[in-house]
Amino acid sequence: MHKYLATFLITLCCALAVQAQNTDPRNAQVTMPEPLDARLPSLILIGDSTVRNGRDDGQGKGAAGQWGWGNPLAGYFDRNKVNVVNRAIGGLSSRTYLSAGRWQAALDFMKPGDVVLIQFGHNDASPVNDAVRARGTIKGIGEETEEIDNLITKEHEIVHSYGWYLRRFVADIKARGATAVICSPIPRKIWGKDGKIVRSADSYAGWAAQVARQEQIGFIDLNEMVASQYDAMGRDGVMQLFPEPENIHTNMAGAELNARTVVAGMKALGIMPALPTLFLVGDSTVKSGGTNGAFGWGERIAPHFNQDKINVVNHAIGGRSSRTFFTEGRWDKVLEQLKAGDFVAIQFGHNDGGRIGDPAAKNRGSVPGMGPETVEDTKPDGGKEQVHSFGWYMARYVADARAKGATVILLSPVPHRDVWANGRDFASYAQWDEQVARAGGALYADLTMVVSDAYRKAGAKVVDRYFADARTHTNDAGAQFNAARVIDAFNTLPGKPLAPYLK
Repeated sequence: MHKYLATFLITLCCALAVQAQNTDPRNAQVTMPEPLDARLPSLILIGDSTVRNGRDDGQGKGAAGQWGWGNPLAGYFDRNKVNVVNRAIGGLSSRTYLSAGRWQAALDFMKPGDVVLIQFGHNDASPVNDAVRARGTIKGIGEETEEIDNLITKEHEIVHSYGWYLRRFVADIKARGATAVICSPIPRKIWGKDGKIVRSADSYAGWAAQVARQEQIGFIDLNEMVASQYDAMGRDGVMQLFPEPENIHTNMAGAELNARTVVAGMKALGIMPALPTLFLVGDSTVKSGGTNGAFGWGERIAPHFNQDKINVVNHAIGGRSSRTFFTEGRWDKVLEQLKAGDFVAIQFGHNDGGRIGDPAAKNRGSVPGMGPETVEDTKPDGGKEQVHSFGWYMARYVADARAKGATVILLSPVPHRDVWANGRDFASYAQWDEQVARAGGALYADLTMVVSDAYRKAGAKVVDRYFADARTHTNDAGAQFNAARVIDAFNTLPGKPLAPYLK
Protein backbone atom coordinates (compact mmCIF):
# COMPACT_ATOMS: atom_id res chain seq x y z
CA MET A 1 0.00 0.00 0.00
CA HIS A 2 2.81 2.38 0.95
CA LYS A 3 4.59 1.45 -2.27
CA TYR A 4 1.56 2.47 -4.37
CA LEU A 5 1.13 5.67 -2.36
CA ALA A 6 4.75 6.63 -2.88
CA THR A 7 4.47 6.01 -6.62
CA PHE A 8 1.30 8.10 -6.75
CA LEU A 9 2.93 10.99 -4.90
CA ILE A 10 5.99 10.94 -7.16
CA THR A 11 3.73 10.99 -10.25
CA LEU A 12 1.67 13.82 -8.81
CA CYS A 13 4.76 15.90 -8.05
CA CYS A 14 6.08 15.36 -11.57
CA ALA A 15 2.72 16.38 -13.01
CA LEU A 16 2.63 19.50 -10.88
CA ALA A 17 6.17 20.36 -11.92
CA VAL A 18 5.22 20.03 -15.59
CA GLN A 19 2.10 22.09 -14.99
CA ALA A 20 4.12 24.81 -13.24
CA GLN A 21 6.52 24.82 -16.17
CA ASN A 22 3.62 25.12 -18.66
CA THR A 23 1.97 27.95 -16.71
CA ASP A 24 5.23 29.84 -16.20
CA PRO A 25 4.61 33.26 -17.84
CA ARG A 26 8.10 33.06 -19.33
CA ASN A 27 6.75 30.32 -21.59
CA ALA A 28 3.40 32.00 -22.30
CA GLN A 29 2.10 31.03 -25.73
CA VAL A 30 0.98 34.51 -26.75
CA THR A 31 1.42 36.02 -30.19
CA MET A 32 3.13 39.36 -29.75
CA PRO A 33 2.25 42.16 -32.19
CA GLU A 34 4.86 43.88 -34.34
CA PRO A 35 4.76 47.25 -36.13
CA LEU A 36 2.29 47.15 -39.00
CA ASP A 37 4.28 49.67 -41.05
CA ALA A 38 8.02 49.72 -40.41
CA ARG A 39 8.25 53.15 -42.05
CA LEU A 40 6.19 54.76 -39.27
CA PRO A 41 7.32 55.57 -35.74
CA SER A 42 6.10 53.12 -33.12
CA LEU A 43 4.68 53.50 -29.62
CA ILE A 44 5.87 50.32 -27.88
CA LEU A 45 4.45 49.17 -24.55
CA ILE A 46 6.23 46.78 -22.20
CA GLY A 47 4.86 45.67 -18.88
CA ASP A 48 2.66 43.13 -17.14
CA SER A 49 -1.02 42.10 -17.22
CA THR A 50 -2.21 45.56 -16.15
CA VAL A 51 -0.97 46.72 -19.57
CA ARG A 52 -1.91 43.67 -21.65
CA ASN A 53 -4.04 41.03 -20.01
CA GLY A 54 -3.75 37.46 -21.27
CA ARG A 55 -4.52 37.27 -24.97
CA ASP A 56 -5.97 40.77 -24.88
CA ASP A 57 -9.49 39.47 -25.41
CA GLY A 58 -11.20 39.96 -22.04
CA GLN A 59 -11.29 36.16 -21.55
CA GLY A 60 -14.37 36.05 -23.75
CA LYS A 61 -16.37 38.13 -21.28
CA GLY A 62 -16.40 41.33 -23.30
CA ALA A 63 -16.05 44.61 -21.44
CA ALA A 64 -16.70 42.85 -18.12
CA GLY A 65 -13.53 40.76 -18.42
CA GLN A 66 -10.00 41.71 -17.43
CA TRP A 67 -8.33 44.30 -19.65
CA GLY A 68 -5.01 46.09 -19.60
CA TRP A 69 -4.82 49.79 -20.40
CA GLY A 70 -2.74 49.15 -23.51
CA ASN A 71 -5.82 47.96 -25.39
CA PRO A 72 -7.91 51.16 -25.26
CA LEU A 73 -4.76 53.30 -25.47
CA ALA A 74 -4.36 52.31 -29.12
CA GLY A 75 -7.58 54.14 -29.98
CA TYR A 76 -6.02 57.50 -29.12
CA PHE A 77 -3.53 57.31 -31.96
CA ASP A 78 -3.82 57.70 -35.71
CA ARG A 79 -2.66 54.38 -37.16
CA ASN A 80 -1.72 56.19 -40.38
CA LYS A 81 0.97 58.00 -38.41
CA VAL A 82 2.12 55.69 -35.65
CA ASN A 83 2.20 51.97 -34.87
CA VAL A 84 0.91 51.06 -31.41
CA VAL A 85 2.67 47.84 -30.39
CA ASN A 86 1.58 46.35 -27.07
CA ARG A 87 4.33 43.91 -26.04
CA ALA A 88 3.31 43.62 -22.39
CA ILE A 89 2.88 40.07 -21.03
CA GLY A 90 0.85 39.03 -18.02
CA GLY A 91 2.71 37.47 -15.11
CA LEU A 92 6.13 38.86 -15.94
CA SER A 93 8.24 41.21 -13.83
CA SER A 94 10.93 43.57 -15.03
CA ARG A 95 13.39 40.73 -14.40
CA THR A 96 11.55 37.92 -16.19
CA TYR A 97 10.60 40.16 -19.11
CA LEU A 98 14.34 40.47 -19.69
CA SER A 99 15.43 36.93 -18.83
CA ALA A 100 12.72 35.27 -20.93
CA GLY A 101 13.99 36.99 -24.07
CA ARG A 102 10.87 39.12 -24.46
CA TRP A 103 12.87 42.33 -24.26
CA GLN A 104 15.31 41.31 -26.96
CA ALA A 105 12.41 40.48 -29.28
CA ALA A 106 11.08 44.03 -28.85
CA LEU A 107 14.53 45.55 -29.31
CA ASP A 108 14.93 43.78 -32.63
CA PHE A 109 12.41 46.08 -34.35
CA MET A 110 12.99 49.24 -32.28
CA LYS A 111 14.36 52.21 -34.21
CA PRO A 112 15.10 55.95 -33.84
CA GLY A 113 11.95 57.97 -33.33
CA ASP A 114 10.08 55.24 -31.47
CA VAL A 115 8.64 55.82 -27.98
CA VAL A 116 8.67 53.05 -25.36
CA LEU A 117 6.38 53.10 -22.30
CA ILE A 118 7.63 50.95 -19.40
CA GLN A 119 5.37 49.85 -16.54
CA PHE A 120 6.46 47.12 -14.13
CA GLY A 121 6.12 46.63 -10.39
CA HIS A 122 3.11 44.46 -9.64
CA ASN A 123 5.05 41.20 -10.07
CA ASP A 124 8.44 42.47 -8.92
CA ALA A 125 7.35 42.11 -5.30
CA SER A 126 7.09 38.31 -5.68
CA PRO A 127 9.71 35.93 -4.17
CA VAL A 128 13.08 36.03 -5.87
CA ASN A 129 13.27 32.24 -5.98
CA ASP A 130 10.44 29.77 -5.56
CA ALA A 131 8.85 26.86 -7.42
CA VAL A 132 5.87 28.93 -8.58
CA ARG A 133 7.14 31.95 -10.54
CA ALA A 134 10.65 32.92 -9.36
CA ARG A 135 10.18 36.40 -10.72
CA GLY A 136 10.85 38.84 -7.89
CA THR A 137 13.50 41.55 -7.96
CA ILE A 138 15.53 43.06 -5.16
CA LYS A 139 13.65 45.96 -3.65
CA GLY A 140 14.92 49.45 -4.43
CA ILE A 141 17.09 50.88 -7.19
CA GLY A 142 20.57 49.94 -5.96
CA GLU A 143 23.37 47.85 -7.45
CA GLU A 144 23.15 44.94 -5.00
CA THR A 145 22.66 41.44 -6.42
CA GLU A 146 21.56 38.00 -5.25
CA GLU A 147 22.85 34.79 -6.80
CA ILE A 148 20.37 31.93 -7.04
CA ASP A 149 19.90 28.53 -8.61
CA ASN A 150 16.51 29.17 -10.15
CA LEU A 151 14.04 26.52 -8.97
CA ILE A 152 12.02 26.81 -12.18
CA THR A 153 14.60 27.26 -14.93
CA LYS A 154 17.24 25.15 -13.11
CA GLU A 155 19.80 27.75 -14.13
CA HIS A 156 22.22 29.83 -12.09
CA GLU A 157 21.05 33.42 -12.13
CA ILE A 158 22.18 36.78 -10.80
CA VAL A 159 19.15 38.79 -9.71
CA HIS A 160 19.30 42.59 -9.63
CA SER A 161 17.18 45.36 -8.15
CA TYR A 162 13.96 46.69 -9.63
CA GLY A 163 15.75 49.92 -10.49
CA TRP A 164 18.60 48.07 -12.18
CA TYR A 165 16.21 46.39 -14.64
CA LEU A 166 14.47 49.68 -15.41
CA ARG A 167 17.86 51.28 -16.08
CA ARG A 168 18.75 48.39 -18.39
CA PHE A 169 15.59 48.97 -20.45
CA VAL A 170 16.27 52.71 -20.62
CA ALA A 171 19.89 52.22 -21.71
CA ASP A 172 18.89 49.83 -24.47
CA ILE A 173 16.14 52.18 -25.67
CA LYS A 174 18.51 55.14 -25.80
CA ALA A 175 21.05 53.04 -27.69
CA ARG A 176 18.40 52.48 -30.38
CA GLY A 177 17.77 56.21 -30.66
CA ALA A 178 14.27 55.81 -29.21
CA THR A 179 12.57 57.67 -26.34
CA ALA A 180 11.98 55.91 -23.02
CA VAL A 181 9.14 56.84 -20.64
CA ILE A 182 8.70 55.15 -17.26
CA CYS A 183 5.21 54.76 -15.80
CA SER A 184 4.64 53.96 -12.15
CA PRO A 185 2.38 50.91 -11.67
CA ILE A 186 -1.37 51.53 -11.52
CA PRO A 187 -2.80 51.36 -7.97
CA ARG A 188 -4.66 48.42 -6.54
CA LYS A 189 -8.27 48.58 -5.42
CA ILE A 190 -7.27 48.82 -1.77
CA TRP A 191 -8.30 51.57 0.63
CA GLY A 192 -6.25 52.73 3.61
CA LYS A 193 -7.45 53.70 7.07
CA ASP A 194 -7.89 57.26 5.81
CA GLY A 195 -10.47 56.05 3.29
CA LYS A 196 -8.19 56.80 0.34
CA ILE A 197 -6.65 54.44 -2.20
CA VAL A 198 -3.31 53.10 -1.01
CA ARG A 199 -0.37 54.52 -2.97
CA SER A 200 3.09 53.00 -3.48
CA ALA A 201 5.09 56.22 -3.41
CA ASP A 202 7.40 54.68 -0.80
CA SER A 203 8.05 51.58 -2.94
CA TYR A 204 7.62 50.81 -6.64
CA ALA A 205 6.03 54.10 -7.70
CA GLY A 206 8.70 56.02 -5.82
CA TRP A 207 11.50 53.87 -7.17
CA ALA A 208 10.19 54.26 -10.73
CA ALA A 209 10.22 58.04 -10.27
CA GLN A 210 13.79 57.95 -8.93
CA VAL A 211 15.05 55.99 -11.93
CA ALA A 212 13.32 58.40 -14.33
CA ARG A 213 15.04 61.32 -12.60
CA GLN A 214 18.41 59.55 -12.64
CA GLU A 215 18.12 58.79 -16.34
CA GLN A 216 16.59 62.20 -17.15
CA ILE A 217 13.68 60.71 -19.05
CA GLY A 218 9.92 61.21 -19.03
CA PHE A 219 7.89 59.89 -16.12
CA ILE A 220 4.13 59.35 -15.85
CA ASP A 221 3.02 58.85 -12.27
CA LEU A 222 0.10 56.55 -13.03
CA ASN A 223 0.01 55.39 -9.44
CA GLU A 224 -0.81 58.83 -8.06
CA MET A 225 -2.79 60.12 -11.04
CA VAL A 226 -5.15 57.13 -11.10
CA ALA A 227 -5.41 56.92 -7.30
CA SER A 228 -6.48 60.57 -7.17
CA GLN A 229 -9.25 59.85 -9.66
CA TYR A 230 -10.34 56.82 -7.64
CA ASP A 231 -10.54 58.97 -4.50
CA ALA A 232 -12.70 61.51 -6.32
CA MET A 233 -15.01 58.80 -7.65
CA GLY A 234 -15.67 57.20 -4.29
CA ARG A 235 -15.78 53.54 -3.35
CA ASP A 236 -18.95 52.69 -5.30
CA GLY A 237 -17.58 54.24 -8.47
CA VAL A 238 -14.25 52.44 -8.21
CA MET A 239 -15.99 49.10 -7.68
CA GLN A 240 -17.49 49.48 -11.17
CA LEU A 241 -14.00 49.49 -12.70
CA PHE A 242 -12.98 46.01 -11.55
CA PRO A 243 -14.38 42.51 -12.11
CA GLU A 244 -15.15 40.85 -8.81
CA PRO A 245 -13.17 39.80 -6.81
CA GLU A 246 -10.22 41.51 -8.57
CA ASN A 247 -8.28 44.30 -6.92
CA ILE A 248 -5.47 44.53 -9.50
CA HIS A 249 -6.91 43.87 -12.96
CA THR A 250 -9.50 46.29 -14.28
CA ASN A 251 -12.41 45.69 -16.61
CA MET A 252 -12.64 47.70 -19.84
CA ALA A 253 -14.08 50.76 -18.08
CA GLY A 254 -11.10 50.78 -15.72
CA ALA A 255 -8.68 50.17 -18.56
CA GLU A 256 -10.12 53.15 -20.43
CA LEU A 257 -9.70 55.38 -17.37
CA ASN A 258 -6.08 54.26 -17.10
CA ALA A 259 -5.49 54.78 -20.83
CA ARG A 260 -6.87 58.33 -20.64
CA THR A 261 -4.49 58.97 -17.78
CA VAL A 262 -1.54 57.70 -19.83
CA VAL A 263 -2.57 59.99 -22.68
CA ALA A 264 -2.75 62.94 -20.28
CA GLY A 265 0.73 62.08 -19.07
CA MET A 266 2.07 61.86 -22.61
CA LYS A 267 0.52 65.21 -23.49
CA ALA A 268 2.15 66.77 -20.42
CA LEU A 269 5.50 65.41 -21.59
CA GLY A 270 4.92 66.76 -25.11
CA ILE A 271 5.21 63.36 -26.77
CA MET A 272 1.59 62.89 -27.84
CA PRO A 273 1.34 62.71 -31.66
CA ALA A 274 -1.10 65.13 -33.26
CA LEU A 275 -4.69 63.95 -33.28
CA PRO A 276 -6.44 63.38 -36.60
CA THR A 277 -9.01 65.99 -37.62
CA LEU A 278 -12.42 65.65 -39.22
CA PHE A 279 -12.96 68.70 -41.45
CA LEU A 280 -16.51 69.56 -42.49
CA VAL A 281 -17.01 71.41 -45.78
CA GLY A 282 -20.38 72.58 -47.05
CA ASP A 283 -23.12 75.21 -47.03
CA SER A 284 -25.61 76.61 -44.50
CA THR A 285 -27.23 73.21 -43.94
CA VAL A 286 -23.90 72.25 -42.39
CA LYS A 287 -23.23 75.58 -40.64
CA SER A 288 -25.73 78.44 -40.19
CA GLY A 289 -24.43 79.90 -36.95
CA GLY A 290 -27.87 80.56 -35.45
CA THR A 291 -28.90 83.09 -38.09
CA ASN A 292 -32.71 83.47 -37.85
CA GLY A 293 -32.72 80.48 -35.51
CA ALA A 294 -31.04 78.18 -38.06
CA PHE A 295 -28.30 75.67 -37.29
CA GLY A 296 -26.53 73.17 -39.51
CA TRP A 297 -25.85 69.55 -38.62
CA GLY A 298 -22.10 70.25 -38.53
CA GLU A 299 -22.61 72.50 -35.52
CA ARG A 300 -24.10 69.66 -33.48
CA ILE A 301 -21.98 66.69 -34.55
CA ALA A 302 -18.90 67.16 -32.34
CA PRO A 303 -20.52 65.67 -29.18
CA HIS A 304 -20.82 62.35 -31.01
CA PHE A 305 -17.02 62.11 -31.15
CA ASN A 306 -14.45 61.42 -28.46
CA GLN A 307 -12.47 64.62 -28.81
CA ASP A 308 -9.53 63.14 -26.94
CA LYS A 309 -9.12 61.06 -30.09
CA ILE A 310 -10.11 63.39 -32.94
CA ASN A 311 -10.63 67.09 -33.62
CA VAL A 312 -13.80 68.22 -35.40
CA VAL A 313 -13.45 71.46 -37.39
CA ASN A 314 -16.43 72.93 -39.27
CA HIS A 315 -15.32 75.00 -42.30
CA ALA A 316 -18.79 75.11 -43.87
CA ILE A 317 -20.26 78.53 -44.61
CA GLY A 318 -23.74 79.62 -45.62
CA GLY A 319 -24.55 80.54 -49.20
CA ARG A 320 -21.67 78.63 -50.77
CA SER A 321 -21.74 76.07 -53.53
CA SER A 322 -19.13 73.58 -54.67
CA ARG A 323 -18.01 76.34 -57.04
CA THR A 324 -17.78 79.36 -54.71
CA PHE A 325 -16.19 77.46 -51.81
CA PHE A 326 -13.41 76.74 -54.29
CA THR A 327 -13.14 80.11 -56.09
CA GLU A 328 -13.19 82.18 -52.88
CA GLY A 329 -10.06 80.40 -51.64
CA ARG A 330 -11.87 78.69 -48.78
CA TRP A 331 -10.75 75.26 -49.94
CA ASP A 332 -7.12 76.44 -49.95
CA LYS A 333 -7.47 77.28 -46.25
CA VAL A 334 -8.66 73.75 -45.53
CA LEU A 335 -5.75 72.31 -47.51
CA GLU A 336 -3.26 74.37 -45.50
CA GLN A 337 -4.39 72.59 -42.34
CA LEU A 338 -4.96 69.14 -43.82
CA LYS A 339 -2.49 66.37 -42.98
CA ALA A 340 -2.14 62.65 -43.54
CA GLY A 341 -4.66 60.67 -41.51
CA ASP A 342 -7.28 63.42 -41.45
CA PHE A 343 -10.85 63.12 -42.74
CA VAL A 344 -12.87 65.53 -44.91
CA ALA A 345 -16.66 65.27 -45.16
CA ILE A 346 -18.08 67.39 -48.02
CA GLN A 347 -21.74 68.23 -48.68
CA PHE A 348 -22.77 70.61 -51.48
CA GLY A 349 -25.76 70.86 -53.79
CA HIS A 350 -28.25 73.26 -52.22
CA ASN A 351 -26.70 76.30 -53.92
CA ASP A 352 -25.29 74.65 -57.03
CA GLY A 353 -28.55 74.67 -58.97
CA GLY A 354 -28.67 78.41 -59.63
CA ARG A 355 -28.80 79.49 -63.28
CA ILE A 356 -25.39 80.65 -64.53
CA GLY A 357 -25.66 84.23 -65.82
CA ASP A 358 -28.70 85.06 -63.67
CA PRO A 359 -27.80 87.82 -61.14
CA ALA A 360 -30.37 86.37 -58.72
CA ALA A 361 -28.27 83.19 -58.55
CA LYS A 362 -25.40 85.18 -56.94
CA ASN A 363 -22.73 83.66 -59.20
CA ARG A 364 -22.71 80.38 -57.34
CA GLY A 365 -24.36 77.90 -59.73
CA SER A 366 -22.21 75.14 -61.20
CA VAL A 367 -22.64 73.35 -64.52
CA PRO A 368 -24.92 70.32 -64.07
CA GLY A 369 -23.20 66.94 -64.31
CA MET A 370 -19.63 65.88 -63.89
CA GLY A 371 -18.11 66.47 -67.32
CA PRO A 372 -15.19 68.70 -68.41
CA GLU A 373 -17.32 71.36 -70.15
CA THR A 374 -17.34 74.96 -68.88
CA VAL A 375 -19.79 77.86 -69.12
CA GLU A 376 -18.71 81.50 -69.00
CA ASP A 377 -20.25 83.67 -66.28
CA THR A 378 -19.97 87.41 -65.77
CA LYS A 379 -18.99 88.42 -62.24
CA PRO A 380 -20.36 91.56 -60.50
CA ASP A 381 -17.11 93.42 -61.25
CA GLY A 382 -17.48 92.68 -64.97
CA GLY A 383 -14.84 89.98 -65.01
CA LYS A 384 -15.37 86.63 -66.70
CA GLU A 385 -15.25 83.24 -65.02
CA GLN A 386 -15.15 79.81 -66.62
CA VAL A 387 -17.56 77.78 -64.50
CA HIS A 388 -17.00 74.04 -64.23
CA SER A 389 -19.40 71.20 -63.55
CA PHE A 390 -20.47 70.15 -60.08
CA GLY A 391 -18.58 66.90 -60.59
CA TRP A 392 -15.43 68.78 -61.61
CA TYR A 393 -15.33 70.75 -58.36
CA MET A 394 -16.09 67.70 -56.24
CA ALA A 395 -13.41 65.69 -58.04
CA ARG A 396 -10.93 68.50 -57.40
CA TYR A 397 -11.70 68.38 -53.67
CA VAL A 398 -11.21 64.62 -53.66
CA ALA A 399 -7.92 64.72 -55.55
CA ASP A 400 -6.45 67.55 -53.46
CA ALA A 401 -7.37 65.97 -50.11
CA ARG A 402 -6.22 62.49 -51.05
CA ALA A 403 -2.90 63.93 -52.21
CA LYS A 404 -2.47 65.11 -48.62
CA GLY A 405 -3.14 61.60 -47.32
CA ALA A 406 -6.66 62.37 -46.06
CA THR A 407 -9.80 60.24 -46.32
CA VAL A 408 -12.60 61.98 -48.22
CA ILE A 409 -16.31 61.36 -47.62
CA LEU A 410 -18.82 62.82 -50.09
CA LEU A 411 -22.33 63.31 -48.71
CA SER A 412 -25.42 63.98 -50.80
CA PRO A 413 -27.38 67.03 -49.48
CA VAL A 414 -29.88 66.86 -46.62
CA PRO A 415 -33.43 66.98 -48.05
CA HIS A 416 -35.77 69.96 -48.27
CA ARG A 417 -38.71 70.28 -45.90
CA ASP A 418 -41.25 70.11 -48.74
CA VAL A 419 -39.77 67.16 -50.66
CA TRP A 420 -38.74 64.33 -48.32
CA ALA A 421 -42.30 63.06 -47.74
CA ASN A 422 -43.29 62.88 -51.40
CA GLY A 423 -40.26 61.80 -53.36
CA ARG A 424 -36.53 61.55 -53.83
CA ASP A 425 -34.69 64.87 -53.30
CA PHE A 426 -31.33 65.68 -54.91
CA ALA A 427 -31.33 62.57 -57.10
CA SER A 428 -28.87 64.05 -59.63
CA TYR A 429 -26.44 65.39 -57.04
CA ALA A 430 -26.45 62.07 -55.19
CA GLN A 431 -25.64 60.28 -58.46
CA TRP A 432 -22.83 62.68 -59.32
CA ASP A 433 -21.36 62.45 -55.81
CA GLU A 434 -21.36 58.68 -55.99
CA GLN A 435 -19.70 58.64 -59.41
CA VAL A 436 -17.02 61.11 -58.33
CA ALA A 437 -16.30 59.10 -55.19
CA ARG A 438 -16.01 55.87 -57.11
CA ALA A 439 -13.71 57.37 -59.74
CA GLY A 440 -11.52 59.28 -57.31
CA GLY A 441 -11.09 56.80 -54.47
CA ALA A 442 -13.34 58.64 -51.99
CA LEU A 443 -16.14 57.29 -49.82
CA TYR A 444 -19.80 58.12 -50.45
CA ALA A 445 -22.92 58.13 -48.28
CA ASP A 446 -26.43 58.94 -49.45
CA LEU A 447 -27.22 61.36 -46.65
CA THR A 448 -30.33 62.57 -48.50
CA MET A 449 -32.02 59.22 -48.09
CA VAL A 450 -30.63 58.47 -44.63
CA VAL A 451 -32.28 61.67 -43.38
CA SER A 452 -35.43 61.21 -45.50
CA ASP A 453 -35.97 57.70 -44.16
CA ALA A 454 -35.50 58.95 -40.60
CA TYR A 455 -37.96 61.80 -41.23
CA ARG A 456 -40.56 59.28 -42.43
CA LYS A 457 -40.15 57.24 -39.26
CA ALA A 458 -40.48 60.36 -37.11
CA GLY A 459 -43.55 61.63 -38.99
CA ALA A 460 -44.46 64.98 -40.54
CA LYS A 461 -45.66 66.60 -37.31
CA VAL A 462 -42.34 65.96 -35.62
CA VAL A 463 -40.24 66.89 -38.64
CA ASP A 464 -42.06 70.21 -39.12
CA ARG A 465 -40.78 71.22 -35.69
CA TYR A 466 -37.20 70.66 -36.91
CA PHE A 467 -37.12 73.57 -39.38
CA ALA A 468 -36.35 77.26 -38.88
CA ASP A 469 -37.82 78.30 -42.24
CA ALA A 470 -40.26 77.09 -44.85
CA ARG A 471 -37.94 74.91 -46.86
CA THR A 472 -34.22 74.49 -46.16
CA HIS A 473 -32.72 75.31 -42.77
CA THR A 474 -33.12 73.31 -39.58
CA ASN A 475 -33.37 74.76 -36.09
CA ASP A 476 -31.32 73.48 -33.18
CA ALA A 477 -33.47 70.37 -32.68
CA GLY A 478 -33.35 69.61 -36.39
CA ALA A 479 -29.58 70.10 -36.48
CA GLN A 480 -29.18 67.64 -33.64
CA PHE A 481 -31.45 65.14 -35.36
CA ASN A 482 -29.56 65.44 -38.65
CA ALA A 483 -26.16 65.25 -36.91
CA ALA A 484 -27.18 61.88 -35.50
CA ARG A 485 -28.20 60.80 -39.01
CA VAL A 486 -24.80 61.84 -40.36
CA ILE A 487 -23.26 59.50 -37.78
CA ASP A 488 -25.61 56.79 -39.06
CA ALA A 489 -24.37 57.52 -42.58
CA PHE A 490 -20.73 57.37 -41.45
CA ASN A 491 -21.41 53.96 -39.94
CA THR A 492 -22.56 52.63 -43.32
CA LEU A 493 -19.19 53.40 -44.91
CA PRO A 494 -16.96 50.43 -45.83
CA GLY A 495 -14.67 49.63 -42.93
CA LYS A 496 -16.37 52.28 -40.74
CA PRO A 497 -13.24 54.47 -40.69
CA LEU A 498 -14.66 56.95 -38.16
CA ALA A 499 -16.02 54.31 -35.76
CA PRO A 500 -12.88 54.27 -33.54
CA TYR A 501 -13.38 57.97 -32.81
CA LEU A 502 -17.06 57.84 -31.88
CA LYS A 503 -18.26 57.88 -28.29
